[in-house]
Amino acid sequence: MEVQDHTEAKPSLKERLSSAVAALHHRNYRFYFFGLLVSVTGFQMLIVLQAWLVWDLTGEYSSLAYLGIVMAAPTVILNLFGGVVADRFDQRILIMIVQGVIGVLLAILATLVFFEIAGLRHVLLLSFLIAGVQSFDNPARQALYPHLIDRKDLMNAVALNAIVWQGTRVIGPLIAGVLIKYTDAGIALYFAAGTFGVMVTAMAAIHVPPIARAKAANVLQSMGEGIGYVIHNRIFSFLIGMTFLNSFFGMSYVFLLPVFATDVLKVGPDGLGEMHAVSGAGALVMAVVAATLSKSRRKGYFLIIGAVMFGVSIILFAYSTSYYWSLAMLFLGGASVTFYMVMVQTTLQALVPDHLRGRVFSIYSLTWSLLPLGAFQAGLVAGWVDPKFAIALGGVVVASFALIVALLSNQIRTMGAATQQAMDPA
Repeated sequence: MEVQDHTEAKPSLKERLSSAVAALHHRNYRFYFFGLLVSVTGFQMLIVLQAWLVWDLTGEYSSLAYLGIVMAAPTVILNLFGGVVADRFDQRILIMIVQGVIGVLLAILATLVFFEIAGLRHVLLLSFLIAGVQSFDNPARQALYPHLIDRKDLMNAVALNAIVWQGTRVIGPLIAGVLIKYTDAGIALYFAAGTFGVMVTAMAAIHVPPIARAKAANVLQSMGEGIGYVIHNRIFSFLIGMTFLNSFFGMSYVFLLPVFATDVLKVGPDGLGEMHAVSGAGALVMAVVAATLSKSRRKGYFLIIGAVMFGVSIILFAYSTSYYWSLAMLFLGGASVTFYMVMVQTTLQALVPDHLRGRVFSIYSLTWSLLPLGAFQAGLVAGWVDPKFAIALGGVVVASFALIVALLSNQIRTMGAATQQAMDPA
């Protein structure tokens, strides 16, 4: 009798590569991905250009603080309203409108700069308007792109989106710097404005099937429904809580890196640039790795492990006296925070009902907009105690929250199985 070999064949390199970009096999998502890649590059350029213009015009630190306020305030105020709008209207059209308006506002700023008309008030006003319009962008994008793929490829799409954001952290500022140096800040702004037009074109080429819309209600009731849904769902409360603590405590270390570069590690501005670069490199590498784990049922454990690794790496960085050891910990920190935030987004995308997706993700986006407040608390703690303690505190808070909740809740530990079940095709 013939004995059958039940050994499962290992996937070939071609199959592994195909799996790593599974979401790109879908036409709609391909258009979305490449449009996002270009427009986010423009967004990363914009961050550099805004700060450069303000500093070039005034040379005052207080003016940079004003820029931070005008960029953060409309996001905090309008994010939840943006989620309501995203749930009620066609997200594809909404993205096209938002991206187009941002492009026009950037073109206006570019013209003012190019003809040397721009003053501080012009930059601050247009930065305020751009930030306000962007409040409607992220909830709409988060609500739309799960409908551009098969559910089984959801985590892969989340990871590919992370690759876009992490990769453009390097590419966008580099392009902005080159254009400022060899042409003019106005030309750089025109270039950035054009990138948003690319996203408009990409969205115009997408065909989206009908999506469930939220039932008509007043705006406050709609906001309350989204907030109540998060509060009364243990998994969502945990995920949003993780994101908040990550923004307010964990990522606050970024704002104290200049102190470590000058006073602790004594490596100067070049070393500061290298510290930012290795953190971004770790994030990019882990985003690529996460793209290959879309079929794993252990997403809950991955999330907890990633959060603990992030906390530990940040604590070890805080008390390091070796520059190269510090770089290693920053690489690990960038990698682990990206790893567990991909798990957070994947779980939310898989389990949130379509008619609430925009509002839930507006709350998620709101937690990220609290980064400037995280810098504020880190600065206070650094002044009261010292910068090392301020950074280590953030690591302790993130790692402890993940561990405590994981030990107390089996639902959190095993949420990866529920996520994968929602993502598996029927």
